[in-house]
Amino acid sequence: MPAIGTSATDTPIVAVVGAGVTGARVADLLRHAPTLRLAIVDTTATVANRVARIVSGAVIDIDETVAADVVVLAHPAPHADLAARLLSSGVSVVSMSDDLDDVRAMLQLDHRARTHDATLVVGAAMAPGLSGLLARYLAEQLYEVDEIHVAMHGTGGPACARQHHSALGGTSVGLHDGEWIERPAGAGRELCWFPEPINSYDCYRAEMPDPVLLHRVFPASTRLSARMSATRRDRLTARLPMLRPPHSEGGLGGLRVEVRGCLPSGARETLIAGIAVRSGVAAAVVAATMTRWVLQLASSRGLVVLGDASLPTADLLVAVQAAGVRLFEFTGVARAMQD
Repeated sequence: MPAIGTSATDTPIVAVVGAGVTGARVADLLRHAPTLRLAIVDTTATVANRVARIVSGAVIDIDETVAADVVVLAHPAPHADLAARLLSSGVSVVSMSDDLDDVRAMLQLDHRARTHDATLVVGAAMAPGLSGLLARYLAEQLYEVDEIHVAMHGTGGPACARQHHSALGGTSVGLHDGEWIERPAGAGRELCWFPEPINSYDCYRAEMPDPVLLHRVFPASTRLSARMSATRRDRLTARLPMLRPPHSEGGLGGLRVEVRGCLPSGARETLIAGIAVRSGVAAAVVAATMTRWVLQLASSRGLVVLGDASLPTADLLVAVQAAGVRLFEFTGVARAMQD
């Protein structure tokens, strides 16, 4: 592959920052697109070189990402400072961050993105990310939406496991009857059912950005919450350093999105959708899907949050399913969602 910026100037360049479990999958999903070139950035040179060889990409330094058309931020948080620098250079950004403070900081970058003719996609992973797309899909079946509740199970790579640990030891945010509330993470147990073969897990409040992002695209909602599954040990040790190194990759993960509202008749309705797949796979598929979408834009969009009514949600979900993430909708009898 030619060095970045040396040839094929009409061929877009996508840089992936962070070549861990999820970042490597993002690059692998994008390498099949014949109309783009890939560049890999990682703090560990051997990791960057290995992934670059697999995806036929170039290894670059972080400072060289300003030559890219789109940069996928797949490294551990924070992302906001790097995203701001890239946007100032006119580079579009797709962030996979699930850190609450980091996401809040990036939500302030809309003006910067628009000023420099760039697009910033915030929360392009499983939760947040796919959770927003599923919420919009379900919401379109209702006349009004007033509650959205997200639950997730599992982790991706080691960085994701560390964030999971941190989220259970932080402060959860949610919306209750139109008022923002903060509660200690690790409390508020709720038994949540996920698609088979995951089935049920006890889920607890966690420091997740989903309520903040969902409120941005569903401003009329009065109740928003986000929970994640956890064992007793997870909760007891959440405010301590991790007692053992995380696994190289977590097992089967799951996502459940519950939307409550009313039908045109006024009758109350509850709709539920979800997935059961490795968390790193789901997150990577969403990030790669949003990266392709950004590349196809005729003009920049500024800040983008998944679940926004202006997005082609149905088309994006079709692309997610085509990449191997099967979506399920609960209808009383489990069935796969139609393409």
